[in-house]
Amino acid sequence: MIKIQGKFSRRELLEIGSLSSFGLSIGSPAVASAMQPRSIAGSFGKAKRCIVLFMLGGPPQHETWDPKPDAPAEVRGEFKPIPTATPGLHVGELMPLTAKLTKQIAVLRAMATDDNAHSASGYWMLTGYPHSPKNAENSLPGPPNDWPSMAAVVRHLKGDSGPLPGSIRLPEEIWNTGRLLWPGQDAGWLGSHADPWLVTCDPNAPDFRVPDIALPAELTTERFEQRKNFLAQLNRSLDKIQQNPALERWGTWQNKAIDLIRTKETQNAFSLDQESDSMRDRYGRNRFGQSVLLARRLVESGVSLVQVNWTRWKDDPDNAPAWDTHAKNAERLKTVLMPPMDQAYSALLEDLMQRGMLEDTLVVWMGEFGRSPKHNPGGGRDHWGHVFSGALAGGGVQGGTVYGASDRQGAFPLDGRVEPQDITATVYHCLGFAPSTEIHDRLGRPLAISKGSPIEAIL
Repeated sequence: MIKIQGKFSRRELLEIGSLSSFGLSIGSPAVASAMQPRSIAGSFGKAKRCIVLFMLGGPPQHETWDPKPDAPAEVRGEFKPIPTATPGLHVGELMPLTAKLTKQIAVLRAMATDDNAHSASGYWMLTGYPHSPKNAENSLPGPPNDWPSMAAVVRHLKGDSGPLPGSIRLPEEIWNTGRLLWPGQDAGWLGSHADPWLVTCDPNAPDFRVPDIALPAELTTERFEQRKNFLAQLNRSLDKIQQNPALERWGTWQNKAIDLIRTKETQNAFSLDQESDSMRDRYGRNRFGQSVLLARRLVESGVSLVQVNWTRWKDDPDNAPAWDTHAKNAERLKTVLMPPMDQAYSALLEDLMQRGMLEDTLVVWMGEFGRSPKHNPGGGRDHWGHVFSGALAGGGVQGGTVYGASDRQGAFPLDGRVEPQDITATVYHCLGFAPSTEIHDRLGRPLAISKGSPIEAIL
């Protein structure tokens, strides 16, 4: 909700209400709908499933959801804002497909962590709990930064449906230079039973197969059954050892893995070749686009939460990998970042609408932070956790709304600040879990799944 507080001159009020400040005009349907008081009870549990699109590196707010056309050139960049399906709402010109769908999207323009380290700010975004300490890069997973990820909490609370796990990450884990994994991607102290499955793959590869659940090419079904029978004989001969609880859990996961390999339902969930060529083309013939399409197939098959990570592509430069555009920001956005993102994101929303699934599928678009207001000498934007943008759609979210505003340069929140715990609280709320829902740590202590509050203005 965009609120105007305090005393302002007439000129200041006009600036606050102008397109140059927010990409909106005061009194537009987008703002008016956001300002209406509404009960959030109807959104509770509206989502049966959730897809999280995580843009590693930090997508720039200026060229996506929060353009600043009247800011100085070194701030606004070379791209212009374009109108959207929501009167008064403008987005960056590199989002033409998404612009047509904003009546289904709630935009957040004042997200903030005040943390400029990828893995630290990312930990907070993925878990809803701040990293200790803030602004510390490359901390390894584990205490004190061992809070379970949102995907893990969802799997713990909702459980698994059939042979598929409750939460899945793909196409790989999130990591910094040197293959240093971020904390906050697994179940942490909640326990391995809640770990979201990691499916490392390239769904765009001509010979795409999921190595975690598919038989090796050289292993026939007959040989697999022989090995399974041998394993059963071995297990029966170790009955006494099997009474150990730890080994009992191992047997459970072992059986789960076997079920995954043998179940036709599971194989079908990953069978992108069942999609038409036109549908695959619509999502984009690249790793991200096909991963997003695979996410849709997985939630259709009963997975509660799928997180699609936009990680480094094969030809990404070392000084500006993924969305970490320290150099040639405009060039990378125009050529390798925005077109496939805009294509896949819009395809997902359209696809879910056409299948009648968007109403009960929550789609979250976010990164770990944003980019600096001013360009650096290399034409890039640097890390910026002081204000950035994100978006939610479907599953209990009121589309065509905007919550929060940044200042005239897109540098700091002006109103409606949202922190990561409010994002997790909103996701949990839409999935039917109050933020006060308790989970227990290894010592049995009850802890709330989120210390944030659902963002009422967009629900």
